[in-house]
Amino acid sequence: MFTGIVEEVGTIKSADPGHLLVSASTIMGDMKVGDSICINGACLTVTSFEAEGDQGTFSLDVVPETLRRTNLGELKSGHPVNLERSMPANGRFGGHIVQGHVDGTGKVRSIEADGEAFLIAFDAPPAVMRYVVEKGFITVDGASLTVVDCDQNSFMVTIIPHTRENTVFSHRDVGDTVNLEADIIAKYTERLTTAARPPLDTADEL
Repeated sequence: MFTGIVEEVGTIKSADPGHLLVSASTIMGDMKVGDSICINGACLTVTSFEAEGDQGTFSLDVVPETLRRTNLGELKSGHPVNLERSMPANGRFGGHIVQGHVDGTGKVRSIEADGEAFLIAFDAPPAVMRYVVEKGFITVDGASLTVVDCDQNSFMVTIIPHTRENTVFSHRDVGDTVNLEADIIAKYTERLTTAARPPLDTADEL
């Protein structure tokens, strides 16, 4: 599980079909093969790594389903990516519950300065928008953000300068593809309130 608090921006060293090599520093310190790393919001597994001091590279396999659901297939050497390690049991819950299971992709519709902050609007598919509410959570490229406005086809967030400077948002332009993960609590709530329930006598037998 993740919290959507990006730890650093890494750099793609190579991107081959089904395989990524990423350069990083902050997250390399306690890395192990088999660790879960959130790459632009997608949970992937470290298959190998090399570290020297506070710098290093690590490898990840990317299956076809992940490529279909995310923007990882668009990555090329030199591209920046948001990185977050899975949350330790004694860690701080700085964002919200993020699984690293991308629901779909959206497009940057607009980027506007708002004082020192920035308002960024995204077009998103109905499968994601059904769970988006004003002042609710959404994960964009692995970053936990608060929705400030939304309609049936899009939503808007505001980001502070620190977030922009320390995430891939400083590299995003209108028309770029982003990974989206809706709030898991909203999805469970929908399931619990709409799923058919067995008769009481059947439930008692179970």
